[in-house]
Amino acid sequence: MNTMSRFFLLSLFLCVSQFLYARPQVIEVDRIAAVVGNEAITLSELKEQSRAVIVRLQRQGTPLPPNDVLEQQMLERMIMDRAQTQLAREYGISVDEAQLEQAIARIAANNRMTLTEFKAVLTKDGVSFASFREDIRNNMVISRLRDREIDSRIVVSDAEIDNYLTHAGPRHEEFRVAHILLRAPEAASPEQLQKLKEKAEQVRQKAVKGENFAELAAAYSDAPDALQGGDLGWRTLGDLPNAFAESLANMKVNSISPLLQSSNGFHILKLFERRGSAEPHETGDDGQGGVRQTHARHILIRTDEIVSEAEARRRLNDLRERLTHGEDFGELARLYSQDGSAVSGGDLGWVNPGDTVPEFERVMNALKEGEVSEVTQTPFGFHLIRVEARRLEDMRQEKRRLVARQAIRERKLDEAYQDWLRQLRDRIYVEYRLEGE
Repeated sequence: MNTMSRFFLLSLFLCVSQFLYARPQVIEVDRIAAVVGNEAITLSELKEQSRAVIVRLQRQGTPLPPNDVLEQQMLERMIMDRAQTQLAREYGISVDEAQLEQAIARIAANNRMTLTEFKAVLTKDGVSFASFREDIRNNMVISRLRDREIDSRIVVSDAEIDNYLTHAGPRHEEFRVAHILLRAPEAASPEQLQKLKEKAEQVRQKAVKGENFAELAAAYSDAPDALQGGDLGWRTLGDLPNAFAESLANMKVNSISPLLQSSNGFHILKLFERRGSAEPHETGDDGQGGVRQTHARHILIRTDEIVSEAEARRRLNDLRERLTHGEDFGELARLYSQDGSAVSGGDLGWVNPGDTVPEFERVMNALKEGEVSEVTQTPFGFHLIRVEARRLEDMRQEKRRLVARQAIRERKLDEAYQDWLRQLRDRIYVEYRLEGE
């Protein structure tokens, strides 16, 4: 064999050896877990979200359901989140980078960490910061969608407040309760309801026999708090739907409720603790029943498909500049504010604590009399706020009514949101792609 032939064979051997023993690792193509509307949820996304939930449940000491059950529960939550973010995009609801960065910085600060330390903890837990960031953005978008679709439409009447104060029971008695919801489809047939009821009763029997309630909630509940063990925290009877309140009033600690039916489906409650019964001694901001009221005005610019957040800020900064040069706040409010108070120069009258959304109240409370705020964002849009005066009023009766109004509002919000989610789930296109679905 000549030199050229030997060289050719050696080269061929090296090429074959490289292919056989040093070929690149095969990378599995990502699969689609489900299609929601016009978007896909991939299996890798599902796995990453499930890992993050497992870490959280382990930290809470919540027993974990089987992996396949947890992943199915996580997939259903991702489907609902994706349906809501798609609807939000249709409405032009978004969160800009500055707002997102501020929110993440607050989360890190609330955990007593710097942003760098917080990122390191996420990495240690196997959660990519990019994914966490997008989750927070989506949560903020969903919150704004809920403000638009649900919160702004809730009305509490004086008759409802009167009934609450008369029948809510001892105002200081509280119940620590958790729940499981098996959601019924919109316009469910009697056969569907019966099948769902049977499944709910099976879950209830598991709870009655002592299976961990938080684990059952994580495995079976369709409520948004399922992966927190269905924990509703401490509630008064007036904070809860009537069916819940009637059942809890006669329950013993650590007992399980009968199966409760509502328009949303079937509910199971567990009472963990109850505390208090005496009527509390009520005092106000001054320790004697006085409530701090603020006389305020504002100018509101709303955002939509035409007016961006940047444009709303620009308009209000221009108006603020005009105010610094002596122009009248009331006159500018009449000309430019997009709120019903514009006709009265943006006058909101005397405002009690809790009358406005937290973002508005926080800024308003920090202002001095006669001072105008920087541009402030709330779920309703962007504002300039001016404090005209402050006073202390004996508002004990009004304060009781305010607490009642807030409790009723929270209860109606929960019920309306569950009903809205059920309707959204039934009209969104969903196709499962995993085996066995």
